Amino acid sequence: MFPSGYNTMSEAPTRDEKYPTGNKAAPRSRLSGFRVETEPTCRFRLETLLTKRLIRGLGQPMGASRPLAATRGEGLKRPRRGGFWQMTFFFRQMTRNTPSRSRLWRGWPLLALLALAGYGGRAGADSFEKFLAALRADAAAQGVTQATFDRAMAGLTPDPAVLAAMQREPEYGKPMSAYLSSLVSPARIATGTQKCAQWSATLQAIERRFGVDPTILVAIWGVESSFGEARDPWDVFRSLATLAYAQFQPPLFRDELLSALRILQRNRIPRQQFVGSWAGAMGQAQFLPSSYLTYAVDFDGDGRPDIWTSVPDVLASIANYLQKAGWRPGEPWGFEVSVPQSFDYRTSRGSIAAWAGRGFRRSDGAALPTAADDAILFFPSGAAGPAFLVTQNFVVIKQYNNSDAYALAVGLFSDRLRGLTPLRTPWPANDFQPSRGQRMALQRRLAALGFKVDDLNGHIDFALRDAVRQMQRRFGMVADGYPGRVFLQRVGVSGP
Repeated sequence: MFPSGYNTMSEAPTRDEKYPTGNKAAPRSRLSGFRVETEPTCRFRLETLLTKRLIRGLGQPMGASRPLAATRGEGLKRPRRGGFWQMTFFFRQMTRNTPSRSRLWRGWPLLALLALAGYGGRAGADSFEKFLAALRADAAAQGVTQATFDRAMAGLTPDPAVLAAMQREPEYGKPMSAYLSSLVSPARIATGTQKCAQWSATLQAIERRFGVDPTILVAIWGVESSFGEARDPWDVFRSLATLAYAQFQPPLFRDELLSALRILQRNRIPRQQFVGSWAGAMGQAQFLPSSYLTYAVDFDGDGRPDIWTSVPDVLASIANYLQKAGWRPGEPWGFEVSVPQSFDYRTSRGSIAAWAGRGFRRSDGAALPTAADDAILFFPSGAAGPAFLVTQNFVVIKQYNNSDAYALAVGLFSDRLRGLTPLRTPWPANDFQPSRGQRMALQRRLAALGFKVDDLNGHIDFALRDAVRQMQRRFGMVADGYPGRVFLQRVGVSGP
């Protein structure tokens, strides 16, 4: 699981973005991607340069005598100095005609990607060796032997493809209807229904122990790894070393790398089995190494928690994570509701009894649940789209992957596995979801206006939506907490 709310497996374009992310992450959340905020033309030229450079091989230094294939026809002058200076020169040349260079320099991961691709020459290799030497000392302090460290890290080099993967973000900027339909598809519902039947006895035993709804477990399993069918081939140690060396979100990935070494030291998993997502999320549950150490469960009784091949261990580990995150047994995640015409949109929270008193009813005609206490009114695409009352369990799902879209997908998938009908209200035809860059800009803007903002990484919580409601009231807009295009323009947020 990804404590920082990132997605990994779910962001793999080769799977048609069908996995949103996990643990990724992780229960706290997983890795959600990182968007490099550059102008389209500049980004294209940078990616073209990198792609052609990778084709030619990662080992060739920039000082090579023959011209770089990526620079032909680009009208760029070649600097005489090598290594980092050459790399920086090319970046400046490509960005000199763009409207906002300060925004471009926030795209450091792409610059780091160029460095990892070989532009740093021998100096880059020496720097990585120094990184490994410091890591070795810290690992030894945590009980990792020299033999274990060598077994994990021997021959490793930074992987440029890892930083490239950080730019993919299926949960940001994509219309909600398209995102949900890719995850809660008829085929996936059919497979999930079959898995519920196949593992019925195991799921019941897990529910008795952890108190988590079986359909929620199967939904997360399906979204994270397509029920174990999707298996990313990334080397976990290389991926984590790349992100830690690039100092992305420090000290997260360095700590995860040390956790992975501790797992190997305990002989829990063979070295060759350390494969997962580009961000180091492992197994069918997509746990980061630290989450594996904390939440992985040996439910089949074979002596070790196996989230790669043991379905009972996978499902029990997910349940253990949710239970420890505060899952409330017997309480639904939420449900679609019809909003009374006279409703005062300034109200966003209340007890189920209070919502009933305001005239709210379930859209499917069922009775409001008596098991749930409080609920939050949630408009994923504004008042023109579906409305939901969500409970504490929705917030718990977001701890597995800090994304409203992800939690909604898991909840709706779970509903379909229980035989409930699809949503009654259609999504708006012009549905808009802010990009990660826009979300981060909004958070900074609201913080500057005096609102308390706990997360500046683009993850919108319900407290932030309440802040949006307050601003919407000032602007004379419907106070639904939805940061749509018009609201972003009014508050001064623009860009990709």
